[in-house]
Amino acid sequence: MSMSNNNEKIGSIRIATDVVPLIAALASCDVEGVAPLQDKKNLSFKINLKRLTRGIKVDIKGRKVSVDMAIGILYGYQVPEISGKVQNSVKTTIETMTGLEVTDVNVRISSVSVA
Repeated sequence: MSMSNNNEKIGSIRIATDVVPLIAALASCDVEGVAPLQDKKNLSFKINLKRLTRGIKVDIKGRKVSVDMAIGILYGYQVPEISGKVQNSVKTTIETMTGLEVTDVNVRISSVSVA
C-alpha cells in the first residue's frame, strides 16, 4: 500500500499489508479485559506475526480500512463494554499510526478466559 504526504515530497511511503492487522492486534491487547494474545513479557522482535494476527482480517481499499477481528475476553468483564473499547482503540491506533481512515471495526468474541 502506498501513501503520499501533502507536505514536500521527498519519496514514497509504503506500508506492508501485514502491518495493519498487527497494529489492530496490539491495540486490542491494550484494552483491559481482553485476553492476552501471548505473554507480554516475551513480546520482542521474535513476535510470531501469524499467531498475533490470527482471527484478524483487514480490507484496505484506497485509504479506507475495514477490520474484522476475533478476540478473547477475560471472565467477569462485560462483552459490550470491552468490545466498544476495542473498536475505539483499534480505530484510533490505526488512524494515528498510518493516516488511513478506518470505516469499521467488527469484533467477534471467540473465547472467554480466566486470568
